[in-house]
Amino acid sequence: MRRIKEILRLKLQVGLSDREIALSCRVARSTVAEYIKRASEAGLLIWPLPKDLDDGQLKELLFKKTAGIARQDRPQPDFKTIHNELRRHKSVTLQLLWEEYKESNPAGYQYTQFCDLYRAWAKKLDLVLRQPHRAGEKLFVDYAGPKVSIVDAKTGAINEASIFVAVMGASTYTYADATARQDLMSWIGSHIRAFEFMGGCPAAVVPDNLKAGVKRPCRYEPELNPTYEEMAAHYQVAVMPARPRKPKDKAKVESGVLVVERWILAALRKRTFFSIAELNEAIAELVERLNHRPFRKLPGCRAELFASLDRPALQPLPAERYSFAEWKPATVNIDYHVELDHHFYSVPYSLVGQKVELRYTSTTVEVLHRGVRVASHARSYQQGEATTVNQHRPQSHQRYLSWTPSRLLEWASKAGLATRSVADSILKSRRFPEQGYRSCLGLIRLGDRYGQQRLEAACVRALSFQACSYKSVKSILENGLDRQSDTDPKPATEPLLHENIRGADYFKEGEEDRHAH
Repeated sequence: MRRIKEILRLKLQVGLSDREIALSCRVARSTVAEYIKRASEAGLLIWPLPKDLDDGQLKELLFKKTAGIARQDRPQPDFKTIHNELRRHKSVTLQLLWEEYKESNPAGYQYTQFCDLYRAWAKKLDLVLRQPHRAGEKLFVDYAGPKVSIVDAKTGAINEASIFVAVMGASTYTYADATARQDLMSWIGSHIRAFEFMGGCPAAVVPDNLKAGVKRPCRYEPELNPTYEEMAAHYQVAVMPARPRKPKDKAKVESGVLVVERWILAALRKRTFFSIAELNEAIAELVERLNHRPFRKLPGCRAELFASLDRPALQPLPAERYSFAEWKPATVNIDYHVELDHHFYSVPYSLVGQKVELRYTSTTVEVLHRGVRVASHARSYQQGEATTVNQHRPQSHQRYLSWTPSRLLEWASKAGLATRSVADSILKSRRFPEQGYRSCLGLIRLGDRYGQQRLEAACVRALSFQACSYKSVKSILENGLDRQSDTDPKPATEPLLHENIRGADYFKEGEEDRHAH
């Protein structure tokens, strides 16, 4: 009644027009006109109103003339159709439906009474069915509390299977299946099967804050698991986790879980299952029966309501099914590799020390830096080994690794046979040829610095002295010994004289004395 009093005050005290009052009070202009007319008929076009007139008396004076004929003389709206229209189309409002009602029934109820009558009708429905969910808008998902035992036929061991439940918001159309665990792969797999069961994708999925799907629950900005987020993007659905400790946010699936427990799990309580597949086959039969079970207070069933409400509003499934992939953060090591399950994968060397993300499946490993894929490898399970793309190495590493023993000897032959012999001797002197690569590459550098002719001459001299090493050849070149011919006369040297040095003559004299005796 506060709004009616405000309308009367603005009309009688302020003197505003019906249009201005409608804008101020946010009601239709026809509603303003209706209230002014009723006040006039009740003799209440005065302001202020009498002090002894309370809200109950004011209501009785304004509406007593129509109260007795509300349900007799006026055409009744089709509230079931109104209820379905509100859920089928997001843009449909009670205001629009009332206007359509008035066009076909000019003597029908005014907007306020129309809304009151609809809300009174809606209160008689089940709690689950009177939630204001739009067609195809939300799919509520969760796990049921009770689990089902699976007996291993070989060992007799008993394992517990979890029951995944998905419920469409508008029609309460229900899906359920069993998984061995509640891990990420099981969670994603159940979502995919639920979408395929529905034959399309809703606009949003409303899960509980299960760790497999939500990494960090938050009332305002929950952080999703990257795989869950990627799956949602693949199917073009939004993920809207329920607020922590707010069961009303997912009341639809709470009721759906209860229905599944009563009509499916309770019906299976006396049966023994030996595999997940056997259990899911039994669940599928009972889910079909549940969705075709008639409503108690509405005509039809879940399947019929889904076909008329949710199914036409669902988005089409993508052309390809989502391929399950996991994500892991990593830092590029100094050897430009990242580690996954004790195997190493290369990335461009320029990313050394950078933070990257690994997206991996059972067959592939992708490396992403700031959302851009920088490397892709086939998945390997050989621990301690490395998968390396040559282009990821620095140029210096690529040049070094491109040398082989045959290639090194081929290059050495260009300088001459002596150079090839020195290189070959270096490679053979090592236990593994790779250990001599650096020495041979050093010879290449010496050829670039001093020229191949001088290098060949230095190698000839090194071979003559059996000094086949990089350091020996380098020393020969640095000291210019490669230019010195072996036939050059050797400089004369003075005999060394010292009192402790006997000299050659001493030994000759000793030899003569022995012959004389």
